[in-house]
Amino acid sequence: MKKLLILYLLLITASAQAYSASSKLNNEKNGSIFGIVLDANLKQPLPYVNIIIKNTKNEILTGGITLDDGSFKIEDIEEGTIIVNIQYIGYKIINREIIIGKGNYNVNLGNIFLEEEAQGLDEVTVVADVSSIQQKVDRKVITIGKDLAAMGTASELMVGIPSVNVDAQTGDISLRGNSNVRVMVDGKLSNIPTAQLLKQIPSTAIKSIELITNPSAKYNPEGMSGIINIVLHKNTMIGFNGSVNIGLSHEVEAKFNSAINMNYRNGKFNLFGNYSNNISKNRNFGNVFRPENNSEQFFKFLEKRNNNQYKVGVDYYLNDKNTISIFTNQNLSENSTIGRSAALFYNDPDFNQDQIFSNIGDNTSSQYNFDYKLDFEKEGANIELEVDHNIYDGTNPVFFDQLSGPLNDYKDFNDTESVSTTANLDYVNPLSETTKLEIGLQARLFNTNILYSSTGDSYNNMGNLVPTPSTDFDYTRDIYSAYATYSKSLDKWTYQVGARIENVNVDAIALQKDVETNDITEIAFNNDYFQVYPSLFITYSPTEKNSYQLSYSRRVDRPGIGQVNPIKEWSTPLISSFGKQDLEPQFTNSLELNYTRNLNNKKGSITAGLFFRAISDEINRALFIDRSDVSSGRIILTHDNFDNSSAYGVEVTANYRPTKWWSINGSFDFYSQTQKGIAENIRDGVQIENATVADIETNVTEVDNAAFNFRMFNNFSVSKSLSFTAFGFYRGQNKTLQFDIKPMYFANLGMRYSFLDDNRATFGFNYNDIFNTMKFRFDGTRPFVQNGQFNWESNTWNVSLNYRFGGGKYRAKSRKNRDDNTKSGGGGFL
Repeated sequence: MKKLLILYLLLITASAQAYSASSKLNNEKNGSIFGIVLDANLKQPLPYVNIIIKNTKNEILTGGITLDDGSFKIEDIEEGTIIVNIQYIGYKIINREIIIGKGNYNVNLGNIFLEEEAQGLDEVTVVADVSSIQQKVDRKVITIGKDLAAMGTASELMVGIPSVNVDAQTGDISLRGNSNVRVMVDGKLSNIPTAQLLKQIPSTAIKSIELITNPSAKYNPEGMSGIINIVLHKNTMIGFNGSVNIGLSHEVEAKFNSAINMNYRNGKFNLFGNYSNNISKNRNFGNVFRPENNSEQFFKFLEKRNNNQYKVGVDYYLNDKNTISIFTNQNLSENSTIGRSAALFYNDPDFNQDQIFSNIGDNTSSQYNFDYKLDFEKEGANIELEVDHNIYDGTNPVFFDQLSGPLNDYKDFNDTESVSTTANLDYVNPLSETTKLEIGLQARLFNTNILYSSTGDSYNNMGNLVPTPSTDFDYTRDIYSAYATYSKSLDKWTYQVGARIENVNVDAIALQKDVETNDITEIAFNNDYFQVYPSLFITYSPTEKNSYQLSYSRRVDRPGIGQVNPIKEWSTPLISSFGKQDLEPQFTNSLELNYTRNLNNKKGSITAGLFFRAISDEINRALFIDRSDVSSGRIILTHDNFDNSSAYGVEVTANYRPTKWWSINGSFDFYSQTQKGIAENIRDGVQIENATVADIETNVTEVDNAAFNFRMFNNFSVSKSLSFTAFGFYRGQNKTLQFDIKPMYFANLGMRYSFLDDNRATFGFNYNDIFNTMKFRFDGTRPFVQNGQFNWESNTWNVSLNYRFGGGKYRAKSRKNRDDNTKSGGGGFL
């Protein structure tokens, strides 16, 4: 990014040379301006800030950028009145009128303090060479540097994000130990399942990650843990410019990703587009042993992914007050999995089952977005209309070849169509220099239809094999909401109070057809409710180095499609997963306290926080023993609502620079959570192979889980062109309703080298999990005693190349980001 800023100046300089030369021929005396640009909050120098010199007609004359110490000096400025325009991404623009003339040819502007823009989710952050963590009023912003960008995919990159965990088995994501969070891309909800989405986005396409753990009433209230927003790169430079990224990773199989970003801006139009792909093969394997019946399951998988994403759009500036923006995002994906799962019963081989399964899933996702913004004469006052439309179409046939066991070969067919439309109307009015009012309306309309059929057999309630019924599941959820927030600054205090009201209509119907009799069974569910979600933020900054923040919000977790879909989500010889159609939402009251301390001598900062969540109607796992086949130990996984529970935790993040050549970013988080769920088991004294339905015991189980995570980045700068990185991660023991998960840990090493003119190109090399220690190991007692381990390709090397082209910089239209979090889908196949 900083190199692109330099290129921008080349364009300005080139356009100004003729103008400057003409002035010199006329022997007019020229002047200069100089000064230092600092962050108004941290009082730290800001490098690569744009200093643009314009005349009174708003025409660009010349310009420059600040150095590493924040200083700048621009010479050869013609006599007369000029406008000094100072701008930096993520900060408010400053304009100063200066007269160059007699007695005032060398103007010292002194210290210039830039204030951050209060933009919420759509705040723009500067891409750095090294990833950094910054605590904002309502969120953490992790700027993705080249160290994290070399991880491969967004799923792999998330491992390095504070308080975020990715399930190595399923790819599902959690925040602060809770999976009730939905990942957004550029503030928009995708119809693509989260785990699949994260594997499709190349890490090189990501600009920053925003963790919004306690959003205000302005944002949608879904997600007990909050919002994870992935901000992608968007070029908005003047003229034609862009960047190209390619990367290759390998351990057992090759993994390739690439991306190209292009932008052209001139006059009233800003055209932008990008393309990225992810082509890879991934091998995984594992085993689960059950000592009670001396059985063992073995799993082997080969995943093939071919994902392509296209985005094209235009910003049209009608005038200084009116802007129209349109873009479309197209995602084409072809993913396949070939696997083998075997269940071996060492005491009774007659129960053995062995199957090979394969699937080729094709899905397309299309997004169409329109935005109109009107800026009023009053500074900061505006009204904005945005309409976002998403279409998802996915086909996922699965073929099962039975090598041994009671079942015959069969095929499952799943076709999914989803359509969602969101319309937003937002109004912002700064009532004074210290107060601001924001109000808005929103409508979110969502429908999905899933068709399932199978050529195979399944056990009925009597324990007999019968043809599997086909199912047509239709789910509609419409949400209408309004919000208002009021904020005010009082000397060292700032507060914001707000509320959001929502009316929700849910209609779900499943039609199951008996293949033999053609009889249709209808299962319907309706749920309409009205709720109010208040929020409160209070910030106190007694000094420039210290600040405190207390925040409260009420939130909701609505069940996701994977949790309410009654159709079989997946199946192995001993486990199947289904949704629960009448699942209710859960509600959370969330309280947070944060403290930020800026260290002396600009060495960095430390942020510490406490959080507490009180949860009602908790959604969690339910583990049932299959009553149609008790003696085999087959398990049915689903979800259910349970009584109230709670969670609390502490987080610490720090940026520290011991020397000019060494910087450290570290984070530690600890959380404790009471989980409630159903976990059936066979009563004591009864062997599994002899058990009947009468021997099954059903209990609501509570698990108190206390876990912690530690991450640390180190960056060592040898020169302006060469640097090395080291990253360490440790996750302590973790508990779920089903397993006690053993500690996980790894270490990565990397290097980066920049070259060519103005360091336009950067070569990177990363060696991940250098000691090959990353494994998912567990023990469990519910519903059966078991232990196991899963492995994947973590001991990889990665090479990457980035090239930047073009020049000049202007920020284009700032888009609002929207959040719409629902509970995640189903869990793993254990």
